[in-house]
Amino acid sequence: MKPLPFREVKRRLEAAGFVQASQKGSHVKFVKGARTVIVPCHQEVTAGVLRSILRQTGLTKDEFDSLRK
Repeated sequence: MKPLPFREVKRRLEAAGFVQASQKGSHVKFVKGARTVIVPCHQEVTAGVLRSILRQTGLTKDEFDSLRK
């Protein structure tokens, strides 16, 4: 998995039905039902953080990749 810009991660999460709930400092909280995902609002989200985001969302890598717009 390659690093992605924050904007791309945000677009994909919103396409998956997540809504931006709040922001505290440089971290943004996305919510969908009972699932909550914290994403750092950095220029580039690293591969390790992306794997953590996928675990939190319950999406597979293929599902996340298919959410491109």
